[in-house]
Amino acid sequence: MTLKLHCFGESGNSYKAALALELSGLEWEAVHIDFFGGAARSDEYRALNTMGEAPLLIDGDRRFSQSGVIQQYISDKSGKHGGTGDDRYEVLRWVLWDNHKLSSMAGVTRFLMNFLPEDKRPQPVIDFNLGRLKGAYAVLNTHLEARDWIVGDGLTNADLSCCGYLYYPEPFGFDRADWPNIDRWLTNISTLPGWKAPYDLMPGSPADRA
Repeated sequence: MTLKLHCFGESGNSYKAALALELSGLEWEAVHIDFFGGAARSDEYRALNTMGEAPLLIDGDRRFSQSGVIQQYISDKSGKHGGTGDDRYEVLRWVLWDNHKLSSMAGVTRFLMNFLPEDKRPQPVIDFNLGRLKGAYAVLNTHLEARDWIVGDGLTNADLSCCGYLYYPEPFGFDRADWPNIDRWLTNISTLPGWKAPYDLMPGSPADRA
């Protein structure tokens, strides 16, 4: 049975799930959610996901929301990217760190800087978030000093979670040239067979609304 991922191209959290699916070898298809048109807040969508968010993975009668949960389900189903032994806890540690320290800040900051009208962008909030993000980038860059992957010797959900926003072209305080270890790590991921950039992997992009 084909797994269906409700997602939209602008969503870094959706990208985490979509990339995990694409690299897992499982059969899946993307279902576009017109987030900016309000589709995620519709009664029809909330009947599927009461949180009114993307991504949402549907596998037959089973439904999963939140990217970290979806990634774990994909790992359980495919046998890939979950880590082994005690590494499983280290993978989870980095997924939780990313959700709290990196992706949460990156997602909000990118939205404020790019998807709000210019006259409605709260610059003090943006500046505060940029400071928090700089600290998160430093943590990740230091961890990758002598490592090709965040945990172990291959791709795991730790990588798939932490990279979720870092391939997007819109500005949100991240320049790969400033963080050489992160840059090298992102290249490691993007050279894996099957890798695709967010707007190539999922439907929906800012160009659609231009």
